Amino acid sequence: MKTPRALVILAEGAEEMETTIVVDVLRRAEVEVVLAGLDGPGPVRCSRGVRLVPDVELAAATGDFDVVVLPGGKGGADRLAAAPAVGERLRAQAQAGRAVAAICAAPIALAAHGLFQGRKMACHPSVNDVVSAHGELVARPVVEDGQLVTSQGPGTAMAFALALVARLRGDDVVAKVRAPMMLPS
Repeated sequence: MKTPRALVILAEGAEEMETTIVVDVLRRAEVEVVLAGLDGPGPVRCSRGVRLVPDVELAAATGDFDVVVLPGGKGGADRLAAAPAVGERLRAQAQAGRAVAAICAAPIALAAHGLFQGRKMACHPSVNDVVSAHGELVARPVVEDGQLVTSQGPGTAMAFALALVARLRGDDVVAKVRAPMMLPS
């Protein structure tokens, strides 16, 4: 069986919890994760001042990915929304019928790039206006609508990551990942 692959796009101003929790949980589930820097391979300053180092720059992230993940954080989400390379990557992912995931403010990038219009989405309340004008806003921690997975923010990052594990590896792997992390059921 082929190892699932995930691309997480990291932009300056991203929410560090959403980035690291998703990367960590997916790697615990034995998903191959590529953390790609939007502006290059150098350290990225996140929303709370934590610096994360991408594996590669976005342009060097090649091949097919089973999911492309957009972490939130308003500054990072604004950069993802403004980046043509992100729009191209998301359009190719959507056209191939593969999953796209966005958490917190990141669904604004979906709106900016004209993707998943009218679909059910969750987001951080700070971007409700933008997201509700583009899709159907649903006030739940994690919302799945076909190939699209969205979530509300830092406090829902674990549930978001586990939803991606379920999608990529199945419920048995979710159970195996949850147990040693001591997550309440």
